[in-house]
Amino acid sequence: MDFTYNNRELSWLSFNERVLQEAQDHSVPLLARLQFLGIFSNNQDEFFKVRIANLMRLCRTHKQRQQRLIGGYTPSELLVEVSRQTERAQEAFTRTYHELLHEMEQQGIFVVGEGQLTERQRTFCRDYFVSVVSPYLVPLILRKSIKIPFLPDGNAYLGVRMSCGNGKNTRYAVIRIPSSTHCPRFVVLPSEPERHDVIFLDDIIRLMIDDVFFMFNYDHITVHTFKIMRDAVLTIDDDISKSLFERIAEGVESRRYGEPIRLIYDREMPEDLLEMLARKLKLTAPGMLAPGDRYHLMKDLMRFPKVRPDLLTVNPAPLRHHDILPFQSILKVVRRSDIFLNYPYHSFQHVIDFLREAAIDPRVERIAITLYRTAEHSKVINALINAAKNGKQVSVLVELKARFDEEQNIEHTDLLQREGVKVIYAIEDLKVHSKIILVERRESSGMRGYAYIGTGNFNENTATIYGDFGLLTAHKGIVEDVRNVFQFLMNSHKQFKYKYLLVSPYFMRDAFDELIDREIRNAKRGRRAYIHAKCNSLTDERIIERLYRAGKAGVEIRLIVRGACCLQPAVQGMSDRIRAISIVDKYLEHARLFIFCNDGDERTYIGSADWMSRNLDRRVEVCTPILDKRIQKLLREVFAIQWADNVKARDLADQMHNPYVQHSSDEPAHRSQTELYDYYAAMLLKNG
Repeated sequence: MDFTYNNRELSWLSFNERVLQEAQDHSVPLLARLQFLGIFSNNQDEFFKVRIANLMRLCRTHKQRQQRLIGGYTPSELLVEVSRQTERAQEAFTRTYHELLHEMEQQGIFVVGEGQLTERQRTFCRDYFVSVVSPYLVPLILRKSIKIPFLPDGNAYLGVRMSCGNGKNTRYAVIRIPSSTHCPRFVVLPSEPERHDVIFLDDIIRLMIDDVFFMFNYDHITVHTFKIMRDAVLTIDDDISKSLFERIAEGVESRRYGEPIRLIYDREMPEDLLEMLARKLKLTAPGMLAPGDRYHLMKDLMRFPKVRPDLLTVNPAPLRHHDILPFQSILKVVRRSDIFLNYPYHSFQHVIDFLREAAIDPRVERIAITLYRTAEHSKVINALINAAKNGKQVSVLVELKARFDEEQNIEHTDLLQREGVKVIYAIEDLKVHSKIILVERRESSGMRGYAYIGTGNFNENTATIYGDFGLLTAHKGIVEDVRNVFQFLMNSHKQFKYKYLLVSPYFMRDAFDELIDREIRNAKRGRRAYIHAKCNSLTDERIIERLYRAGKAGVEIRLIVRGACCLQPAVQGMSDRIRAISIVDKYLEHARLFIFCNDGDERTYIGSADWMSRNLDRRVEVCTPILDKRIQKLLREVFAIQWADNVKARDLADQMHNPYVQHSSDEPAHRSQTELYDYYAAMLLKNG
């Protein structure tokens, strides 16, 4: 193996184990720990459908099978190691889940099976099944000679075996458990005072299984949960006679029919039923069948009933930015000075109000925005539609290739076009991941632009749980650069030079290289040199190699990396001066921040790009400099608060075990997400 770099897949699995640690942390409210189990399970499912599916494809091709991936693994070697680690993590998940069930029982919350119901509860379940569940059930009878109907992933299923005492005429069936959009996965039962009984939807169906198959004769019936994972690659047709919109729509549809790569089943499932399912689904290769517990699709734990709100995390309400007063023109405020927003501590409503004001202001003529992931019922899209109805020229660049959100983006595209909004599709070979808005307003001095550059999506729902940055500015140079980004997106053949913004895929890598090299030169001259960076992932080998060189030259490097980190910090002789931590807490750390000493004249950037090859070379990303000295100082303090975290920060020098950052017994505890809220609350109290 190559010990210069951590492997990306293994490092990502290490991140998901940090999520699992939150479910194991007794300082986290009990039902919030259950939600973290759901997040872990959802993450793990997506990892299988994307990353493991990709490894399996690499293993099928001889030439690719021999290539070395980051960390020195061949695809087949990595597949073995990934399988080992995911199996170990799943065992920890199962153990944690049962421990939580025991703790919940001590708090009067019981997850009961169909055999533990009182007569009153059985009656309730029968009525619930008839009125709510039954209309959505379509049992499929399996026959050896007939191809199995298509079973989409993203659902849990019940495998059914019906048999007679003589062993003849054994029948098999599959029931798709209704999705949570139709029936909640967990049903709260009538219970005794001070007690909360909850049952899986699976078990209500088990209870009523004889009614489902009343037309068959059998002596014995067994029911076992399973789930299927399919390759989630999005294949886009290269037929140039079709629009990108049509090809993406067809690709989303075909992905539903992706090849099955894994069957996870109740380990109590009879052997003949398992063989029948595996044969029908063509899951015959080693590692494709994975025994598990009684229940699957445990991402639904994220929506466990809130039977005891006191056992959930209660987040404080987002704060108003101290410079923005209610019912005040945001454009007027931004005209005076830049506004920095940090969600979820600040309210995302400021961005909605910025768009709403632009939509009705008679002097605003044009609005342009990039959309990657939006809320299902999006206030952002409503504001854009309102602007179009008010006669504004509204241009929306929709990235149709946002993984797992393609279908929703297609729906929103259709809605925007019906309402008269000009929709532009992303450049086919470049995913547009930038988060930018441009508002053009005719003023006495001529046309004036107002821009927003952010690190997170224009999604008011995730903005309450994702930690992100955003900058509202009327700086003429930055606005002109934003205007040129939109010109590039609308005229993909034409390139522009940018004076202030770092824009990928053509200029950002070189800019970061020069910023790092400048720190190396200053360190070699004996001047102070440092790099403080915060991002979601650090996997680009060229950036990592430069950081290693910088550390050896004497540059102090501090990294806050939430997810995959292929750089190995604190290795003697290689990365002695590099420290890296990861913060996993109640909010998802999603912001990107880069601070370079620059011989005392700091260069500070925020933006949409991680230090990953895809962000630097194959996506349209935008990072903006922070020119306002007040905001520069604020971001230094924000980074310092997070760097001092000794409650939720993990030391990435040992990704195998994810140890918490240690602090002495006489040192006060610092939980950065709590302290950041207090920091902004104090600022509002002082200046608001």
